[in-house]
Amino acid sequence: MFTSVDDVTARLAETGYLASPAVATTVFLADRLGKPLLVEGPAGVGKTELAKAVAAISDARLIRLQCYEGIDESRALYEWNHAKQLLRITAGRDEMWDQTRTDIFSEEFLLTRPLLTAIRGNDAKVLLIDEMDKADVEVEGLLLEVLSDFQVTVPELGTISATRRPFVVLTSNASRELSEALRRRCLFLHIGFPEEELERRIVALKVPDLDEALAKSLVRVVGALRAMDLRKAPSVAESVDWARTLLALGAERLDEEVVRQSLGVILKHQEDVQTASAKLDLDAV
Repeated sequence: MFTSVDDVTARLAETGYLASPAVATTVFLADRLGKPLLVEGPAGVGKTELAKAVAAISDARLIRLQCYEGIDESRALYEWNHAKQLLRITAGRDEMWDQTRTDIFSEEFLLTRPLLTAIRGNDAKVLLIDEMDKADVEVEGLLLEVLSDFQVTVPELGTISATRRPFVVLTSNASRELSEALRRRCLFLHIGFPEEELERRIVALKVPDLDEALAKSLVRVVGALRAMDLRKAPSVAESVDWARTLLALGAERLDEEVVRQSLGVILKHQEDVQTASAKLDLDAV
């Protein structure tokens, strides 16, 4: 899919994703080695967007498994269409059970979920397993066969193997420690908050009409806020939202009044707003 690390960087940039050298290198290696990519880091730094960008530049179908507490095999892998099976059994009352059983556990009655969908077919796909840390640990067991051999075993049908491997991205906010078995199957990438210059370029790319000096001030203030002991530090996405907010307000500089009026765009908890209001020194930023 990619010819070099520079190729990754350039093609991601075409989609609006500015990748650091570490990100571009790891994406290149995941593609070249055919390994899943486990991406950890705080919320809002671009983990999910990375998977979307890879899908866009490779003209691949993005298949997303959004993890949550309680997700199980029927939501992640496959389930049988029980209503349709009952109709089939009812329609074939005169048949022998062995014949009916063979029929109702066939492809016609199989409902594929994201993991099985991702390994079937010959079209290019990017499988995004988002917020892996929110799923129960048992779900990781379901993933091991997919992540190591790119196959799924359906007892009634046998093993279904990928004829074309998807590019796999798992994301985690590290709210729960993932198992060593899962980590062994992946390349690991940590995406933290970007360096000031990279974040300024991201803001400029996403909000090109914002004054350059104002964008620099914004990035410095966001950096100062991240250095505070906040419940939730501002993400890159919130920096972009703040830039759009300043543009909408017609702000020409970041003074105390503008910051006070718009802190709710980048801070999401009242105690964080109070902390920032008390400690943020714009003259020192």
